[in-house]
Amino acid sequence: MELFAGTPAQAGPIDDSVVVFAGSLLVGGVAIHVAASYVAGAGEYGDAVLTALFGAIAWALLDGVPLVGGLLALVAWVGVIKWRYPVGWTRAAIIGVAAWAVATVVLAALTLVGVGSLDALGVPGT
Repeated sequence: MELFAGTPAQAGPIDDSVVVFAGSLLVGGVAIHVAASYVAGAGEYGDAVLTALFGAIAWALLDGVPLVGGLLALVAWVGVIKWRYPVGWTRAAIIGVAAWAVATVVLAALTLVGVGSLDALGVPGT
């Protein structure tokens, strides 16, 4: 039995979803990193990726709350940015808006080059 004999292995749905998750997390990290660097002048790319991950988790946990879930999720997401970067609530919200704008541009550029299956994980509304 040869390990690489025959036709090449096809990626399954789990493999595809892992790639989309990782790519979407990296896009969210880029958006937060660019925004935080511009607004706060602080942070490494790895910090932004973790911020995107924590923000996505906070959003997922709170968005389903009836009536006020969207508002709670948004406040929690800005709170994650505030927690991860040395800024107050106002600058954290500005980082959030800037991250959304950057993510929108990055996703549009990726769509133009044929990569339209990604989102910006950790950046709501993209």
